Amino acid sequence: MSTSLEQGNRVELRGFGSFGTKGRRARDGRNPKTGAQVQVDAKRVVFFKAGKELRERVDV
Repeated sequence: MSTSLEQGNRVELRGFGSFGTKGRRARDGRNPKTGAQVQVDAKRVVFFKAGKELRERVDV
């Protein structure tokens, strides 16, 4: 599963949901301690989307 996500593929578990990756652009952020502006690099992050069956079972 990890290897597949590293390669940018989507992983689906029937009845549970799917995992995928999304790209985040580079942006300006702030250091919460000092308030100084810092550059945050672009990156890919993992996201999860619950499947229909899981959503229906949880929403009882």
